[in-house]
Amino acid sequence: MIEPVKANDIFSLKAAMMLVDVRSPAEFLQGHIPGAVNIPLFSDSERAEVGTRYKQAGRDAALLIGLDFVGVKMAGFVKKLHALCRGNSREVAVYCWRGGMRSASMAWLFSTAGYRVSLLEGGYKAYRSYIREASGKSVPMIVLGGMTGSGKTEILLELKKSGERVIDLEHLASNKGSVFGYLGQPEQPTNEQFENNLADAWILPGASGPVWIEDESRSIGAVSLPGPFFDKMKQQPMVLLHVPVENRVERLIKEYAGFDKSSLTDALMKIAQPMGGQGVLEAVKSIEENNFAPAIRLVLGYYDKMYLRALAKFSNREIIQIESTTGDAAANAALILKHINGNAVT
Repeated sequence: MIEPVKANDIFSLKAAMMLVDVRSPAEFLQGHIPGAVNIPLFSDSERAEVGTRYKQAGRDAALLIGLDFVGVKMAGFVKKLHALCRGNSREVAVYCWRGGMRSASMAWLFSTAGYRVSLLEGGYKAYRSYIREASGKSVPMIVLGGMTGSGKTEILLELKKSGERVIDLEHLASNKGSVFGYLGQPEQPTNEQFENNLADAWILPGASGPVWIEDESRSIGAVSLPGPFFDKMKQQPMVLLHVPVENRVERLIKEYAGFDKSSLTDALMKIAQPMGGQGVLEAVKSIEENNFAPAIRLVLGYYDKMYLRALAKFSNREIIQIESTTGDAAANAALILKHINGNAVT
């Protein structure tokens, strides 16, 4: 049995069934629906050959060479699906790029093998169109702002422990959002996959209430927030936490002093021009002498100015200013919730 489903259905369906991407491995790596497994109908080279044959000789010739490639692999496709679904439901949802012959043929094969199959109408292309349209919509946000080193990510984790809905953009991006943000992080996803992962966190069936996110620039390392999401974020209420500079310096020492000095100075060179030559030289000297506090204070001077400048561009929003006397994330999360409960955020 094969049942067509639309892109907006995928977010609830994939919790109950295996989601199978039948595109080539390269297509899958570029971007896929989070949670999907890849059972490619064609290898990368086979896909390229089918495409070339289509351009040179037409659809029928491409179909024949495709059948030559696939015929000997059909049993293997079913065996792989059996292995993936072992002990789980025999329900699968299948998609390719446009919901065409690749996914239709695999859906037929899996249905013949005894699976109940859902087929994504319009394929991955329809899914991408849907998440771009839904980006930043239907869910209210509360934006957590604060100067570099305020511990915003840790505060968000504490808010999550308290039952608040949280999306950690820096975790999704595998980058902490500064020139030093890549240090200690896994490789960043492609921009396409970052958008998919963000949509997966955003479009959460059954979730209610506002979602907390950290104030970010449009770019987080090498990936960028979708335009509609970023625009909505900059219009939403902000909780602006002011943490003493001493606590911020202490936090950043713990976070970065353990990295190789050359990695720190290499990152520092990326902001050498806007930060100023003399300041960079002093910061490099402090790092080489294992005297990190002066270096961090110099870098914070630059980042604080940049943050205030960016904040001024989006000042036509509700902002709740909160003064803290500590760098402790749990205490600051409790302080924020106390203010929020006493000041309705709309």
